[in-house]
Amino acid sequence: MTVQHFTPDGMLQPVPYHHVAVGTGTTHVHVSGQIARLADGSAVAPGDLAGQVAQALRNTSVGLAGAGASFADVLRLTFYVTRWSPEKIGDLMAGVGAVAAEIGLPLPLPPASLIGVDYLFEADVLVEVEATALLG
Repeated sequence: MTVQHFTPDGMLQPVPYHHVAVGTGTTHVHVSGQIARLADGSAVAPGDLAGQVAQALRNTSVGLAGAGASFADVLRLTFYVTRWSPEKIGDLMAGVGAVAAEIGLPLPLPPASLIGVDYLFEADVLVEVEATALLG
């Protein structure tokens, strides 16, 4: 196994992600920030955080697959969300849940960070997802 995810006793639980990932391998895969756009650039789910999270994760999955990886190989995810407030966590997690089985995203998630930002790529972009994976 290239990546092992876990949450040791003594760390905050429950959370929707593991706190620790241990990777053993030689090939690092970095997927740049993915947004809710199709390959032709058309916007997906304008104004809908859950819908944009789902599409950004789909795009992340495509990037991983292009490098021969999957979410099973992911060490870390980073979510950047515009105008973040704690009330948005339900929408964010709804987007994750809506697409997890489709793209092979494990739940709980790999170690993840959520960073609130003022603005992303364009005004209608609500979320961006980055992934780091390790292949054996």
